[in-house]
Amino acid sequence: MPTKTRKTSQNTTKVNQTKRKLTKSNPLKNHIEYHNDGTIWSKGKLNNNIPVGLWKWFRKDGSKMRTGYFENGKQVGKWTTYDKDGNIVKVTIMKPKQTK
Repeated sequence: MPTKTRKTSQNTTKVNQTKRKLTKSNPLKNHIEYHNDGTIWSKGKLNNNIPVGLWKWFRKDGSKMRTGYFENGKQVGKWTTYDKDGNIVKVTIMKPKQTK
Protein backbone atom coordinates (compact mmCIF):
# COMPACT_ATOMS: atom_id res chain seq x y z
CA MET A 1 0.00 0.00 0.00
CA PRO A 2 1.34 3.41 -0.84
CA THR A 3 1.78 5.59 2.21
CA LYS A 4 2.43 9.24 2.77
CA THR A 5 4.63 10.51 5.56
CA ARG A 6 3.52 13.60 7.42
CA LYS A 7 5.90 15.27 9.84
CA THR A 8 4.61 16.83 13.00
CA SER A 9 6.52 18.86 15.52
CA GLN A 10 7.11 15.88 17.79
CA ASN A 11 7.13 12.80 15.56
CA THR A 12 6.50 11.31 12.13
CA THR A 13 3.18 9.69 11.27
CA LYS A 14 2.40 7.40 8.32
CA VAL A 15 -0.99 7.89 6.73
CA ASN A 16 -2.58 5.36 4.35
CA GLN A 17 -3.69 6.83 1.04
CA THR A 18 -6.17 4.07 0.25
CA LYS A 19 -9.93 4.59 0.17
CA ARG A 20 -12.12 3.01 2.82
CA LYS A 21 -13.33 -0.40 1.75
CA LEU A 22 -16.40 -2.27 2.89
CA THR A 23 -15.39 -4.81 5.48
CA LYS A 24 -16.98 -6.38 8.51
CA SER A 25 -15.50 -3.54 10.55
CA ASN A 26 -16.92 -0.99 8.05
CA PRO A 27 -20.34 -2.30 6.92
CA LEU A 28 -21.48 1.11 5.58
CA LYS A 29 -23.02 0.77 2.11
CA ASN A 30 -24.92 2.92 -0.37
CA HIS A 31 -28.61 2.10 -0.73
CA ILE A 32 -31.12 3.10 -3.42
CA GLU A 33 -34.85 2.37 -3.51
CA TYR A 34 -37.02 2.75 -6.61
CA HIS A 35 -40.57 3.73 -7.54
CA ASN A 36 -42.54 1.04 -9.40
CA ASP A 37 -41.70 2.78 -12.70
CA GLY A 38 -37.95 2.38 -12.04
CA THR A 39 -37.16 5.99 -11.11
CA ILE A 40 -35.21 6.60 -7.90
CA TRP A 41 -37.39 7.02 -4.81
CA SER A 42 -34.67 7.35 -2.13
CA LYS A 43 -30.89 7.29 -1.68
CA GLY A 44 -28.81 6.99 1.44
CA LYS A 45 -26.43 4.83 3.41
CA LEU A 46 -27.08 1.77 5.52
CA ASN A 47 -24.95 0.48 8.38
CA ASN A 48 -25.90 -3.16 9.00
CA ASN A 49 -29.22 -2.45 7.21
CA ILE A 50 -29.96 0.55 9.46
CA PRO A 51 -30.29 4.02 7.84
CA VAL A 52 -27.49 6.44 8.77
CA GLY A 53 -26.36 9.86 7.59
CA LEU A 54 -27.99 11.96 4.88
CA TRP A 55 -30.94 10.49 2.96
CA LYS A 56 -32.76 12.01 -0.02
CA TRP A 57 -36.23 11.24 -1.43
CA PHE A 58 -37.38 12.01 -4.95
CA ARG A 59 -40.65 12.33 -6.86
CA LYS A 60 -41.31 10.21 -9.95
CA ASP A 61 -40.35 13.20 -12.11
CA GLY A 62 -36.88 13.17 -10.48
CA SER A 63 -37.31 16.35 -8.43
CA LYS A 64 -36.05 16.27 -4.84
CA MET A 65 -38.90 15.90 -2.36
CA ARG A 66 -37.19 15.61 1.05
CA THR A 67 -33.79 15.37 2.71
CA GLY A 68 -32.92 14.39 6.24
CA TYR A 69 -30.48 12.67 8.54
CA PHE A 70 -30.57 9.37 10.37
CA GLU A 71 -28.53 8.32 13.37
CA ASN A 72 -28.77 4.61 14.18
CA GLY A 73 -32.06 4.39 12.25
CA LYS A 74 -33.68 7.37 13.99
CA GLN A 75 -34.49 10.71 12.38
CA VAL A 76 -32.26 13.48 13.75
CA GLY A 77 -31.29 17.01 12.85
CA LYS A 78 -32.61 19.06 9.96
CA TRP A 79 -35.30 17.59 7.68
CA THR A 80 -36.24 19.66 4.65
CA THR A 81 -39.25 19.27 2.33
CA TYR A 82 -39.15 20.78 -1.18
CA ASP A 83 -41.77 21.65 -3.78
CA LYS A 84 -41.46 20.40 -7.38
CA ASP A 85 -39.41 23.49 -8.31
CA GLY A 86 -36.84 22.86 -5.55
CA ASN A 87 -38.07 25.60 -3.24
CA ILE A 88 -38.07 24.84 0.49
CA VAL A 89 -41.57 24.26 1.80
CA LYS A 90 -40.82 23.16 5.34
CA VAL A 91 -37.84 22.61 7.65
CA THR A 92 -38.18 20.47 10.74
CA ILE A 93 -35.52 19.91 13.39
CA MET A 94 -35.81 16.39 14.71
CA LYS A 95 -34.60 15.94 18.25
CA PRO A 96 -33.46 12.55 19.53
CA LYS A 97 -36.20 10.88 21.53
CA GLN A 98 -35.49 10.69 25.24
CA THR A 99 -35.42 7.20 26.71
CA LYS A 100 -37.20 6.73 29.98
